[in-house]
Amino acid sequence: MEDQIMTDTHLTAPTRFVDVDGNNYAYRRWGDTTTGQPPLFLLQHFRGGMDHWDPLMTDGLAAGREVILYNGRGVASSSGKPRTRIEHMADDAAAVIRALGLNKVDVVGFSLGGFQAQDLTRRHPDLVRKLMLLGTGPRGGNPDSDPGVLEAAPRPVPTLEDFLFLFFGRSEAAKKAGRDFWNRRHQRVDQDPPSSPEVIQAQVEANMYYLPKLDVNDPFAHLREIKQPTFILNGVNDVMIPTLNSWHMVQNIPNAQLFVYPDAGHGAQFQYPDRFLNHAIQFLDRE
Repeated sequence: MEDQIMTDTHLTAPTRFVDVDGNNYAYRRWGDTTTGQPPLFLLQHFRGGMDHWDPLMTDGLAAGREVILYNGRGVASSSGKPRTRIEHMADDAAAVIRALGLNKVDVVGFSLGGFQAQDLTRRHPDLVRKLMLLGTGPRGGNPDSDPGVLEAAPRPVPTLEDFLFLFFGRSEAAKKAGRDFWNRRHQRVDQDPPSSPEVIQAQVEANMYYLPKLDVNDPFAHLREIKQPTFILNGVNDVMIPTLNSWHMVQNIPNAQLFVYPDAGHGAQFQYPDRFLNHAIQFLDRE
């Protein structure tokens, strides 16, 4: 299996399944196992599956460590009833990490996956070495997304125009980067199935439970529980999770650093994949 992992790529790594409490969780795992780096465990955005990641990004990261893509309970090719609470999604991720025989990982969470990554790190700190939060925000953060998000994000069959609006900047260069990303993410032949309407509804409910502040007098106190080195990235104009939320996180997570990319939105790492890889690899490799 190790040789297979070493030679696979985003486009060829087989979909595998691990059973946890009667639910089959889908994952793909590949990359360089010889560098001494812990595996990088990726948590995806609202309704997204393993094929919503950018192959340029995942293969670039896999050059220096193992990468593990993962679908939560009921999401895309995973079985089971979808979760309606972020903290339960985080506990599922921890159970899968342990079921894969791992005792330490680095974690990447994008958007709703970033919500999960924060709770995974807070609730299971022994599992997480470093944390990367992309296009996301804290529990109890600013919820004021662009009104167009409510139309585009839940659309049963997302279009290229939806992705450009939701994830990318507004310039022609940003739109071209978005179209390039769209083409890359559709290169794999055996794509994950789309998430069901039940997943969409469950994740909307989970998001609603994530909005209230835990403590109205000190709303981001919970972030100070995250002691791990933390990398935070957003675009300068995130229409889904306002960029201001990234500032709240970097102010309150004790060992955090913030990157804000120009002319970019929610998916800054997809718009600037080379820049992101340079920053991410430097962060992950640093002792």
